Amino acid sequence: MNVDHEVTLLAEEIRRLGSKNADGRTSVKFGVLFNDEKCANLFEALVGTLKAAKRKKIITFEGELLLQGVHDNVDVILLQD
Repeated sequence: MNVDHEVTLLAEEIRRLGSKNADGRTSVKFGVLFNDEKCANLFEALVGTLKAAKRKKIITFEGELLLQGVHDNVDVILLQD
């Protein structure tokens, strides 16, 4: 799978699992994404896909890297609907 396709799938999964925040943007907790069975099957390297999407300004999150457990409560925010 190519990176652009994975980033598109990631945006779809954020829409599916997330909800609108106070700014009207869709967001989901990293732990919800990481622990979702469909996401686990779709993404071989979720963290890598998140980093690629952040570089392309599709999403944003606090920090450079998200790790399971430590960053489960970090919001992953979709910048483009």
